[in-house]
Amino acid sequence: MHILLVASAFNSLTQRVHAELRDHGHSVVVELALPDRSLTEAVRRHAPRLVIAPMLKTAIPREVWSAYTCLVVHPGPVGDRGPSSLDWAIQEGVDRWGVTVLQAGEEMDAGDVWACVPCALPPAGKSDLYRNEVADAALSAVLLAVERFASGTYTPQPQEPAAPGQAGPRTRPYLDQSVRRVDWAEDATETVLRKLRAADSQPGVLDVLLGGEWYLHGGHPESELRGHPGALLATRAGAICRATADGAVWIPELRPRRALGAPPTFKLPAVQALGDRLPALPEAALPPLPEVAHRTWADIRYREEGAVGFLSFSFPGGAMSTAQCRRLLDAYRRACARPTRVLVLGGARDFFSNGIHLNVIEAAADPAAESWANIEAIDDLVEAVLTTTDRLVVSAVAGNAAAGGVMLALAADEVWCRSGAVLNPHYRLMGLYGSEYWTYSLPRRVGRAAAERLMSEALPVSAASAERVGLVDRVLAGGPAEFAAEAGALAARLAALPATASRIAAKKADLDRLRSTTPLSEYRERELARMRAIFHDPAAPYHALRRAFVHKQRAPRTS
Repeated sequence: MHILLVASAFNSLTQRVHAELRDHGHSVVVELALPDRSLTEAVRRHAPRLVIAPMLKTAIPREVWSAYTCLVVHPGPVGDRGPSSLDWAIQEGVDRWGVTVLQAGEEMDAGDVWACVPCALPPAGKSDLYRNEVADAALSAVLLAVERFASGTYTPQPQEPAAPGQAGPRTRPYLDQSVRRVDWAEDATETVLRKLRAADSQPGVLDVLLGGEWYLHGGHPESELRGHPGALLATRAGAICRATADGAVWIPELRPRRALGAPPTFKLPAVQALGDRLPALPEAALPPLPEVAHRTWADIRYREEGAVGFLSFSFPGGAMSTAQCRRLLDAYRRACARPTRVLVLGGARDFFSNGIHLNVIEAAADPAAESWANIEAIDDLVEAVLTTTDRLVVSAVAGNAAAGGVMLALAADEVWCRSGAVLNPHYRLMGLYGSEYWTYSLPRRVGRAAAERLMSEALPVSAASAERVGLVDRVLAGGPAEFAAEAGALAARLAALPATASRIAAKKADLDRLRSTTPLSEYRERELARMRAIFHDPAAPYHALRRAFVHKQRAPRTS
Protein backbone atom coordinates (compact mmCIF):
# COMPACT_ATOMS: atom_id res chain seq x y z
CA MET A 1 0.00 0.00 0.00
CA HIS A 2 1.20 3.52 -0.76
CA ILE A 3 1.17 5.45 2.54
CA LEU A 4 1.95 9.10 3.14
CA LEU A 5 3.20 10.15 6.57
CA VAL A 6 2.54 13.79 7.44
CA ALA A 7 4.36 15.14 10.47
CA SER A 8 5.52 18.33 12.09
CA ALA A 9 9.00 16.81 12.37
CA PHE A 10 10.76 13.60 11.43
CA ASN A 11 10.95 12.73 15.12
CA SER A 12 11.58 9.38 16.79
CA LEU A 13 8.00 8.11 16.44
CA THR A 14 7.70 9.23 12.82
CA GLN A 15 10.99 7.49 12.07
CA ARG A 16 9.84 4.28 13.73
CA VAL A 17 6.50 4.25 11.92
CA HIS A 18 8.32 4.94 8.65
CA ALA A 19 10.85 2.15 9.17
CA GLU A 20 8.40 -0.48 10.36
CA LEU A 21 5.76 0.20 7.70
CA ARG A 22 8.49 -0.30 5.11
CA ASP A 23 9.42 -3.54 6.85
CA HIS A 24 5.82 -4.65 6.33
CA GLY A 25 6.12 -4.10 2.59
CA HIS A 26 4.39 -0.74 2.24
CA SER A 27 5.57 2.11 0.06
CA VAL A 28 6.08 4.99 2.47
CA VAL A 29 6.89 8.65 1.89
CA VAL A 30 7.10 11.51 4.38
CA GLU A 31 5.87 15.07 4.02
CA LEU A 32 6.64 17.63 6.72
CA ALA A 33 3.92 20.12 7.59
CA LEU A 34 5.86 23.32 6.91
CA PRO A 35 4.36 26.80 7.33
CA ASP A 36 5.10 27.90 3.76
CA ARG A 37 3.99 24.67 2.07
CA SER A 38 0.49 23.51 1.22
CA LEU A 39 -0.25 20.18 2.84
CA THR A 40 -3.23 19.85 0.54
CA GLU A 41 -1.05 20.13 -2.55
CA ALA A 42 1.51 17.73 -1.08
CA VAL A 43 -1.10 15.06 -0.46
CA ARG A 44 -2.50 15.45 -3.97
CA ARG A 45 0.98 15.18 -5.42
CA HIS A 46 1.72 11.92 -3.61
CA ALA A 47 -1.78 10.48 -4.22
CA PRO A 48 -1.55 8.02 -1.31
CA ARG A 49 -4.06 5.34 -0.52
CA LEU A 50 -3.76 6.21 3.17
CA VAL A 51 -2.47 9.22 5.15
CA ILE A 52 -1.02 8.74 8.65
CA ALA A 53 0.01 11.52 11.04
CA PRO A 54 2.35 10.04 13.70
CA MET A 55 3.16 13.45 15.21
CA LEU A 56 1.32 16.46 13.89
CA LYS A 57 0.90 19.73 15.81
CA THR A 58 -1.44 21.34 13.29
CA ALA A 59 -4.87 20.30 12.04
CA ILE A 60 -5.20 18.38 8.78
CA PRO A 61 -7.08 20.60 6.28
CA ARG A 62 -10.67 19.72 5.45
CA GLU A 63 -9.69 19.38 1.78
CA VAL A 64 -7.41 16.52 2.79
CA TRP A 65 -9.43 14.57 5.37
CA SER A 66 -12.59 14.80 3.31
CA ALA A 67 -10.85 13.29 0.27
CA TYR A 68 -8.48 10.79 1.91
CA THR A 69 -8.64 8.57 4.96
CA CYS A 70 -6.32 10.29 7.43
CA LEU A 71 -5.30 8.49 10.62
CA VAL A 72 -3.94 10.53 13.52
CA VAL A 73 -1.82 9.01 16.30
CA HIS A 74 -2.87 10.45 19.65
CA PRO A 75 -0.74 9.63 22.76
CA GLY A 76 -3.72 9.06 25.03
CA PRO A 77 -6.56 6.59 25.52
CA VAL A 78 -9.91 6.98 23.80
CA GLY A 79 -11.63 10.11 25.03
CA ASP A 80 -8.62 11.82 26.57
CA ARG A 81 -8.13 14.70 24.18
CA GLY A 82 -5.92 17.74 23.92
CA PRO A 83 -2.30 18.66 23.12
CA SER A 84 -0.97 17.79 26.60
CA SER A 85 -2.66 14.44 27.17
CA LEU A 86 0.57 12.57 28.00
CA ASP A 87 1.95 15.48 30.05
CA TRP A 88 -1.13 15.50 32.27
CA ALA A 89 -0.94 11.74 32.78
CA ILE A 90 2.70 11.87 33.93
CA GLN A 91 2.24 14.91 36.15
CA GLU A 92 -0.79 13.30 37.81
CA GLY A 93 1.09 10.04 38.41
CA VAL A 94 -1.01 7.80 36.15
CA ASP A 95 0.59 4.37 35.77
CA ARG A 96 -1.54 3.04 32.88
CA TRP A 97 -2.16 4.90 29.66
CA GLY A 98 -2.78 4.19 25.99
CA VAL A 99 -2.38 5.34 22.40
CA THR A 100 -5.31 5.88 20.04
CA VAL A 101 -5.32 5.95 16.24
CA LEU A 102 -8.34 7.94 15.13
CA GLN A 103 -9.67 9.37 11.92
CA ALA A 104 -9.10 13.05 11.28
CA GLY A 105 -12.19 15.20 11.09
CA GLU A 106 -13.63 18.57 11.96
CA GLU A 107 -12.88 18.35 15.68
CA MET A 108 -9.38 17.56 16.97
CA ASP A 109 -9.00 14.12 18.61
CA ALA A 110 -12.74 13.44 18.26
CA GLY A 111 -12.75 11.24 15.14
CA ASP A 112 -13.75 7.61 14.83
CA VAL A 113 -11.33 5.15 16.43
CA TRP A 114 -9.39 2.69 14.27
CA ALA A 115 -7.27 1.23 17.07
CA CYS A 116 -6.37 1.80 20.71
CA VAL A 117 -3.55 0.00 22.52
CA PRO A 118 -2.87 0.31 26.28
CA CYS A 119 0.57 0.81 27.78
CA ALA A 120 2.27 1.18 31.15
CA LEU A 121 3.66 4.51 32.37
CA PRO A 122 6.51 3.70 34.74
CA PRO A 123 8.20 6.57 36.62
CA ALA A 124 10.31 8.00 33.80
CA GLY A 125 10.61 11.20 31.80
CA LYS A 126 8.09 12.04 29.09
CA SER A 127 10.59 11.78 26.25
CA ASP A 128 11.81 8.39 27.51
CA LEU A 129 8.23 7.09 27.75
CA TYR A 130 7.38 8.57 24.36
CA ARG A 131 10.25 6.70 22.70
CA ASN A 132 9.55 3.44 24.54
CA GLU A 133 6.24 2.37 26.11
CA VAL A 134 4.20 4.95 24.21
CA ALA A 135 6.02 4.29 20.93
CA ASP A 136 5.51 0.52 21.31
CA ALA A 137 1.78 1.05 21.82
CA ALA A 138 1.63 3.57 18.98
CA LEU A 139 3.34 1.20 16.57
CA SER A 140 1.01 -1.66 17.50
CA ALA A 141 -2.00 0.62 17.06
CA VAL A 142 -0.77 1.93 13.68
CA LEU A 143 -0.11 -1.56 12.32
CA LEU A 144 -3.53 -2.72 13.52
CA ALA A 145 -5.24 0.31 11.98
CA VAL A 146 -3.42 -0.18 8.68
CA GLU A 147 -4.39 -3.85 8.63
CA ARG A 148 -8.02 -2.95 9.33
CA PHE A 149 -8.02 -0.27 6.63
CA ALA A 150 -6.46 -2.64 4.09
CA SER A 151 -9.13 -5.26 4.76
CA GLY A 152 -11.81 -2.92 3.45
CA THR A 153 -14.30 -4.48 5.85
CA TYR A 154 -13.59 -2.73 9.13
CA THR A 155 -15.80 0.09 10.36
CA PRO A 156 -14.06 2.48 12.79
CA GLN A 157 -15.87 3.00 16.05
CA PRO A 158 -17.28 6.41 16.95
CA GLN A 159 -16.31 7.92 20.27
CA GLU A 160 -19.40 7.54 22.39
CA PRO A 161 -20.77 10.56 24.28
CA ALA A 162 -21.01 10.23 28.02
CA ALA A 163 -24.06 8.51 29.46
CA PRO A 164 -26.00 10.44 32.13
CA GLY A 165 -24.00 10.49 35.34
CA GLN A 166 -20.86 9.00 33.74
CA ALA A 167 -17.56 10.50 32.71
CA GLY A 168 -17.06 10.77 28.97
CA PRO A 169 -14.57 12.24 26.52
CA ARG A 170 -12.70 15.23 27.88
CA THR A 171 -10.50 17.76 26.16
CA ARG A 172 -7.78 18.81 28.54
CA PRO A 173 -6.22 22.26 28.17
CA TYR A 174 -2.61 22.85 27.28
CA LEU A 175 -0.51 22.16 30.37
CA ASP A 176 1.01 25.60 30.87
CA GLN A 177 3.71 26.82 33.22
CA SER A 178 1.24 27.96 35.85
CA VAL A 179 0.44 24.29 36.50
CA ARG A 180 3.95 22.98 35.92
CA ARG A 181 5.55 25.43 38.38
CA VAL A 182 7.44 23.92 41.29
CA ASP A 183 6.77 25.28 44.76
CA TRP A 184 10.09 24.40 46.35
CA ALA A 185 8.89 25.27 49.86
CA GLU A 186 5.81 23.04 49.68
CA ASP A 187 6.26 20.38 46.99
CA ALA A 188 7.50 16.99 48.11
CA THR A 189 10.21 15.25 46.09
CA GLU A 190 7.72 12.95 44.36
CA THR A 191 5.62 15.92 43.26
CA VAL A 192 8.69 17.76 41.97
CA LEU A 193 9.81 14.68 40.05
CA ARG A 194 6.42 14.24 38.40
CA LYS A 195 6.45 17.88 37.27
CA LEU A 196 10.00 17.60 35.93
CA ARG A 197 9.32 14.29 34.20
CA ALA A 198 6.18 15.63 32.53
CA ALA A 199 8.25 18.38 30.88
CA ASP A 200 11.71 16.85 30.67
CA SER A 201 12.50 17.42 27.01
CA GLN A 202 9.89 20.02 26.11
CA PRO A 203 8.88 22.52 27.31
CA GLY A 204 10.81 22.22 30.59
CA VAL A 205 9.65 23.68 33.91
CA LEU A 206 10.08 27.45 34.14
CA ASP A 207 11.77 28.50 37.36
CA VAL A 208 13.73 31.35 38.95
CA LEU A 209 17.26 30.47 39.95
CA LEU A 210 20.24 32.64 40.89
CA GLY A 211 18.64 35.81 39.58
CA GLY A 212 17.62 34.37 36.21
CA GLU A 213 14.70 32.55 34.63
CA TRP A 214 15.44 29.02 33.50
CA TYR A 215 13.64 26.01 32.13
CA LEU A 216 14.54 22.91 34.14
CA HIS A 217 14.99 19.75 32.10
CA GLY A 218 15.05 16.28 33.64
CA GLY A 219 14.86 15.19 37.25
CA HIS A 220 16.23 12.35 39.40
CA PRO A 221 15.80 11.63 43.12
CA GLU A 222 18.62 12.12 45.64
CA SER A 223 18.67 9.76 48.60
CA GLU A 224 20.93 11.51 51.13
CA LEU A 225 21.55 15.23 50.56
CA ARG A 226 19.18 17.60 52.34
CA GLY A 227 18.90 21.36 52.76
CA HIS A 228 16.64 24.36 52.90
CA PRO A 229 13.88 23.94 50.26
CA GLY A 230 14.95 25.48 46.99
CA ALA A 231 18.63 25.70 47.93
CA LEU A 232 21.37 24.36 45.66
CA LEU A 233 23.26 21.63 47.52
CA ALA A 234 25.88 20.14 45.23
CA THR A 235 26.96 19.38 41.68
CA ARG A 236 27.73 16.08 39.99
CA ALA A 237 28.77 15.37 36.41
CA GLY A 238 27.40 18.73 35.23
CA ALA A 239 24.07 18.40 37.08
CA ILE A 240 22.88 20.41 40.07
CA CYS A 241 21.19 19.08 43.22
CA ARG A 242 18.34 21.18 44.60
CA ALA A 243 16.51 20.70 47.89
CA THR A 244 12.77 20.00 47.97
CA ALA A 245 10.36 20.23 50.91
CA ASP A 246 11.33 16.72 52.04
CA GLY A 247 14.46 15.75 50.11
CA ALA A 248 16.32 16.74 46.98
CA VAL A 249 16.45 16.19 43.23
CA TRP A 250 19.16 16.22 40.59
CA ILE A 251 18.53 18.42 37.54
CA PRO A 252 20.86 17.57 34.63
CA GLU A 253 20.07 20.37 32.18
CA LEU A 254 18.90 23.99 32.07
CA ARG A 255 17.75 26.32 29.31
CA PRO A 256 17.62 30.08 29.81
CA ARG A 257 14.30 31.75 29.12
CA ARG A 258 14.36 33.45 25.76
CA ALA A 259 14.50 37.23 25.97
CA LEU A 260 12.19 39.32 23.81
CA GLY A 261 13.72 39.66 20.35
CA ALA A 262 16.63 37.37 21.20
CA PRO A 263 17.46 34.14 19.33
CA PRO A 264 16.08 30.84 20.67
CA THR A 265 17.91 29.32 23.61
CA PHE A 266 18.87 25.67 24.06
CA LYS A 267 19.58 23.12 26.76
CA LEU A 268 23.01 22.68 28.30
CA PRO A 269 24.40 20.75 31.26
CA ALA A 270 23.17 22.71 34.29
CA VAL A 271 26.61 23.66 35.62
CA GLN A 272 27.70 24.91 32.21
CA ALA A 273 24.46 26.83 31.67
CA LEU A 274 24.75 28.66 35.01
CA GLY A 275 28.41 29.48 34.48
CA ASP A 276 29.67 32.27 36.73
CA ARG A 277 26.28 32.57 38.44
CA LEU A 278 26.84 29.26 40.20
CA PRO A 279 28.18 29.68 43.74
CA ALA A 280 30.87 27.43 45.13
CA LEU A 281 29.22 24.07 45.72
CA PRO A 282 30.67 20.70 46.68
CA GLU A 283 31.09 18.18 43.87
CA ALA A 284 29.21 15.14 45.18
CA ALA A 285 31.44 12.73 43.32
CA LEU A 286 30.78 9.01 43.22
CA PRO A 287 33.31 6.17 43.04
CA PRO A 288 34.84 5.68 39.58
CA LEU A 289 32.58 2.65 39.11
CA PRO A 290 29.45 3.44 41.14
CA GLU A 291 27.31 0.40 41.75
CA VAL A 292 23.63 0.19 40.88
CA ALA A 293 22.88 -0.38 44.56
CA HIS A 294 24.09 3.16 45.31
CA ARG A 295 20.73 4.91 45.79
CA THR A 296 21.45 8.21 44.11
CA TRP A 297 21.60 9.55 40.59
CA ALA A 298 24.58 8.70 38.40
CA ASP A 299 24.82 8.83 34.62
CA ILE A 300 27.42 6.02 34.62
CA ARG A 301 27.09 2.87 36.73
CA TYR A 302 28.73 -0.52 37.03
CA ARG A 303 27.74 -3.86 38.52
CA GLU A 304 28.89 -7.47 38.32
CA GLU A 305 27.03 -10.74 38.28
CA GLY A 306 29.43 -13.65 38.26
CA ALA A 307 31.62 -13.47 35.17
CA VAL A 308 29.65 -10.62 33.61
CA GLY A 309 30.24 -6.91 34.11
CA PHE A 310 27.58 -4.34 33.23
CA LEU A 311 28.72 -0.81 32.43
CA SER A 312 25.59 1.29 31.98
CA PHE A 313 25.37 4.91 30.97
CA SER A 314 22.52 7.32 30.32
CA PHE A 315 23.15 10.82 29.01
CA PRO A 316 20.32 13.32 28.33
CA GLY A 317 19.17 13.10 24.74
CA GLY A 318 21.79 10.45 24.02
CA ALA A 319 24.40 13.13 23.29
CA MET A 320 27.96 12.62 24.57
CA SER A 321 30.12 15.67 25.21
CA THR A 322 33.90 15.64 25.39
CA ALA A 323 33.74 15.39 29.19
CA GLN A 324 31.13 12.63 29.12
CA CYS A 325 33.14 10.60 26.61
CA ARG A 326 36.25 10.92 28.77
CA ARG A 327 34.41 9.90 31.95
CA LEU A 328 32.87 6.92 30.18
CA LEU A 329 36.26 5.92 28.79
CA ASP A 330 37.74 6.04 32.28
CA ALA A 331 34.91 3.89 33.59
CA TYR A 332 35.33 1.48 30.68
CA ARG A 333 39.03 1.04 31.39
CA ARG A 334 38.30 0.41 35.06
CA ALA A 335 35.60 -2.10 34.13
CA CYS A 336 38.12 -3.88 31.93
CA ALA A 337 40.39 -4.24 34.96
CA ARG A 338 37.72 -6.36 36.65
CA PRO A 339 37.91 -10.20 36.41
CA THR A 340 35.02 -10.78 34.00
CA ARG A 341 34.67 -12.72 30.74
CA VAL A 342 31.86 -10.64 29.27
CA LEU A 343 31.33 -6.87 29.55
CA VAL A 344 27.90 -5.49 28.64
CA LEU A 345 27.93 -1.87 27.53
CA GLY A 346 24.71 0.19 27.45
CA GLY A 347 21.85 1.62 29.46
CA ALA A 348 18.88 -0.19 30.93
CA ARG A 349 16.45 1.71 28.69
CA ASP A 350 16.10 4.56 26.20
CA PHE A 351 18.94 6.03 24.13
CA PHE A 352 22.15 4.11 23.61
CA SER A 353 24.04 7.07 22.12
CA ASN A 354 23.60 9.72 19.45
CA GLY A 355 27.27 10.60 19.16
CA ILE A 356 28.85 14.01 19.75
CA HIS A 357 27.06 16.71 21.80
CA LEU A 358 25.95 19.37 19.33
CA ASN A 359 24.50 21.68 22.00
CA VAL A 360 27.75 21.83 23.95
CA ILE A 361 29.62 22.38 20.69
CA GLU A 362 27.27 25.22 19.69
CA ALA A 363 27.76 26.92 23.08
CA ALA A 364 31.56 26.75 22.90
CA ALA A 365 33.64 29.87 22.30
CA ASP A 366 35.20 28.00 19.37
CA PRO A 367 32.72 25.42 18.00
CA ALA A 368 35.26 24.08 15.53
CA ALA A 369 37.77 23.37 18.30
CA GLU A 370 35.10 21.81 20.51
CA SER A 371 33.87 19.68 17.60
CA TRP A 372 37.41 18.41 17.18
CA ALA A 373 37.87 17.70 20.90
CA ASN A 374 34.55 15.87 21.03
CA ILE A 375 35.24 13.67 18.01
CA GLU A 376 38.70 12.79 19.34
CA ALA A 377 37.20 11.87 22.72
CA ILE A 378 34.53 9.61 21.27
CA ASP A 379 37.10 8.06 18.92
CA ASP A 380 39.26 7.22 21.95
CA LEU A 381 36.28 5.48 23.55
CA VAL A 382 35.46 3.49 20.40
CA GLU A 383 39.11 2.54 19.99
CA ALA A 384 39.19 1.19 23.54
CA VAL A 385 36.22 -1.06 22.78
CA LEU A 386 37.66 -2.22 19.46
CA THR A 387 41.00 -3.13 21.04
CA THR A 388 39.63 -5.02 24.06
CA THR A 389 41.04 -8.52 23.60
CA ASP A 390 40.76 -10.12 27.04
CA ARG A 391 36.97 -10.49 27.19
CA LEU A 392 33.91 -10.33 24.97
CA VAL A 393 32.14 -6.97 24.78
CA VAL A 394 28.41 -6.77 24.12
CA SER A 395 26.58 -3.57 23.18
CA ALA A 396 23.09 -3.70 24.70
CA VAL A 397 21.12 -1.19 22.64
CA ALA A 398 17.97 -0.62 24.67
CA GLY A 399 16.80 2.38 22.65
CA ASN A 400 17.55 4.56 19.69
CA ALA A 401 21.05 5.26 18.45
CA ALA A 402 22.42 7.48 15.73
CA ALA A 403 25.64 8.45 13.95
CA GLY A 404 28.67 7.93 16.19
CA GLY A 405 26.45 6.24 18.77
CA VAL A 406 25.71 3.44 16.31
CA MET A 407 29.41 3.11 15.57
CA LEU A 408 30.17 2.90 19.30
CA ALA A 409 27.75 -0.03 19.48
CA LEU A 410 29.32 -1.69 16.42
CA ALA A 411 32.75 -1.62 18.07
CA ALA A 412 31.64 -4.46 20.35
CA ASP A 413 31.88 -8.17 19.56
CA GLU A 414 28.11 -8.55 19.62
CA VAL A 415 25.26 -6.06 19.34
CA TRP A 416 21.93 -6.87 21.01
CA CYS A 417 19.09 -4.52 20.21
CA ARG A 418 15.61 -4.05 21.64
CA SER A 419 12.93 -4.62 19.03
CA GLY A 420 11.58 -1.08 19.45
CA ALA A 421 14.89 0.68 18.82
CA VAL A 422 15.52 2.74 15.70
CA LEU A 423 19.04 3.13 14.32
CA ASN A 424 20.33 5.95 12.14
CA PRO A 425 23.80 4.75 11.08
CA HIS A 426 24.67 7.80 8.99
CA TYR A 427 26.07 11.32 9.27
CA ARG A 428 25.03 12.99 6.00
CA LEU A 429 22.04 14.92 7.35
CA MET A 430 24.39 16.83 9.67
CA GLY A 431 26.84 17.51 6.86
CA LEU A 432 29.53 15.24 8.32
CA TYR A 433 31.70 12.52 6.83
CA GLY A 434 31.79 10.69 10.15
CA SER A 435 34.45 9.06 12.30
CA GLU A 436 34.31 6.58 15.22
CA TYR A 437 36.05 4.03 12.95
CA TRP A 438 32.91 3.64 10.86
CA THR A 439 34.89 2.94 7.69
CA TYR A 440 36.19 -0.18 9.45
CA SER A 441 33.26 -1.31 11.60
CA LEU A 442 30.33 -0.79 9.26
CA PRO A 443 31.69 -2.62 6.15
CA ARG A 444 33.04 -5.35 8.45
CA ARG A 445 29.49 -6.06 9.57
CA VAL A 446 27.28 -5.43 6.57
CA GLY A 447 29.64 -5.41 3.58
CA ARG A 448 30.86 -2.45 1.56
CA ALA A 449 27.82 -2.13 -0.71
CA ALA A 450 25.34 -2.17 2.17
CA ALA A 451 27.52 0.28 4.13
CA GLU A 452 27.52 2.73 1.24
CA ARG A 453 23.75 2.37 0.86
CA LEU A 454 23.08 2.99 4.56
CA MET A 455 25.27 6.07 4.50
CA SER A 456 23.89 7.55 1.29
CA GLU A 457 20.17 6.82 1.90
CA ALA A 458 20.38 8.32 5.40
CA LEU A 459 17.13 6.64 6.46
CA PRO A 460 16.14 5.21 9.85
CA VAL A 461 16.52 1.45 10.23
CA SER A 462 14.29 -0.69 12.42
CA ALA A 463 15.80 -3.30 14.72
CA ALA A 464 14.43 -6.08 12.52
CA SER A 465 15.99 -4.61 9.38
CA ALA A 466 19.25 -4.03 11.24
CA GLU A 467 19.36 -7.71 12.13
CA ARG A 468 18.61 -8.76 8.55
CA VAL A 469 21.52 -6.77 7.12
CA GLY A 470 23.93 -7.76 9.90
CA LEU A 471 24.05 -4.42 11.65
CA VAL A 472 23.02 -6.12 14.90
CA ASP A 473 23.39 -9.74 15.99
CA ARG A 474 20.28 -10.27 18.06
CA VAL A 475 16.92 -8.54 18.55
CA LEU A 476 15.27 -8.87 21.95
CA ALA A 477 11.50 -8.75 21.61
CA GLY A 478 10.54 -7.67 25.14
CA GLY A 479 9.40 -4.26 26.23
CA PRO A 480 11.68 -1.56 27.65
CA ALA A 481 11.08 -2.78 31.22
CA GLU A 482 12.28 -6.28 30.38
CA PHE A 483 15.28 -5.51 28.18
CA ALA A 484 17.97 -5.20 30.86
CA ALA A 485 17.02 -8.47 32.58
CA GLU A 486 16.84 -10.36 29.31
CA ALA A 487 20.20 -9.00 28.16
CA GLY A 488 21.69 -9.92 31.53
CA ALA A 489 20.47 -13.51 31.28
CA LEU A 490 21.87 -13.83 27.75
CA ALA A 491 25.20 -12.39 28.87
CA ALA A 492 25.40 -14.92 31.72
CA ARG A 493 24.83 -17.76 29.24
CA LEU A 494 27.43 -16.29 26.89
CA ALA A 495 30.01 -16.14 29.70
CA ALA A 496 29.34 -19.78 30.56
CA LEU A 497 29.70 -21.12 27.02
CA PRO A 498 32.87 -23.20 26.47
CA ALA A 499 33.32 -21.52 23.07
CA THR A 500 33.64 -18.08 24.69
CA ALA A 501 37.19 -18.79 25.83
CA SER A 502 38.28 -19.61 22.29
CA ARG A 503 36.51 -16.53 20.95
CA ILE A 504 38.41 -14.36 23.42
CA ALA A 505 41.69 -15.98 22.45
CA ALA A 506 40.96 -15.38 18.77
CA LYS A 507 40.35 -11.65 19.29
CA LYS A 508 44.00 -10.83 19.87
CA ALA A 509 45.09 -12.81 16.83
CA ASP A 510 42.51 -11.00 14.70
CA LEU A 511 43.69 -7.62 15.93
CA ASP A 512 47.34 -8.55 15.28
CA ARG A 513 46.43 -9.53 11.69
CA LEU A 514 44.65 -6.24 11.21
CA ARG A 515 47.67 -4.30 12.44
CA SER A 516 49.83 -6.05 9.87
CA THR A 517 47.54 -5.04 6.98
CA THR A 518 45.56 -1.86 7.64
CA PRO A 519 46.00 -0.73 11.25
CA LEU A 520 43.06 0.85 13.01
CA SER A 521 45.06 4.06 13.23
CA GLU A 522 44.88 4.42 9.44
CA TYR A 523 41.08 4.27 9.47
CA ARG A 524 41.03 6.91 12.18
CA GLU A 525 43.49 9.21 10.47
CA ARG A 526 41.62 9.09 7.15
CA GLU A 527 38.28 9.78 8.81
CA LEU A 528 39.63 12.59 10.97
CA ALA A 529 41.30 14.27 8.01
CA ARG A 530 37.86 14.60 6.41
CA MET A 531 36.28 15.74 9.68
CA ARG A 532 39.02 18.31 10.38
CA ALA A 533 38.43 19.90 6.98
CA ILE A 534 34.69 20.17 7.72
CA PHE A 535 35.07 21.51 11.25
CA HIS A 536 37.51 24.24 10.24
CA ASP A 537 35.69 25.37 7.09
CA PRO A 538 33.23 28.14 8.14
CA ALA A 539 31.31 27.59 4.89
CA ALA A 540 30.83 23.85 5.46
CA PRO A 541 27.11 22.92 5.70
CA TYR A 542 27.78 21.27 9.07
CA HIS A 543 27.87 24.60 10.89
CA ALA A 544 24.50 25.81 9.58
CA LEU A 545 22.93 22.38 10.04
CA ARG A 546 24.23 22.18 13.60
CA ARG A 547 22.86 25.60 14.46
CA ALA A 548 19.47 24.73 12.95
CA PHE A 549 19.36 21.47 14.92
CA VAL A 550 20.36 23.06 18.22
CA HIS A 551 18.00 26.03 17.87
CA LYS A 552 15.10 23.79 16.74
CA GLN A 553 14.67 25.66 13.48
CA ARG A 554 12.11 24.20 11.11
CA ALA A 555 13.43 22.29 8.14
CA PRO A 556 13.31 24.46 4.99
CA ARG A 557 11.90 21.57 2.98
CA THR A 558 10.91 17.93 3.11
CA SER A 559 13.95 15.83 2.18
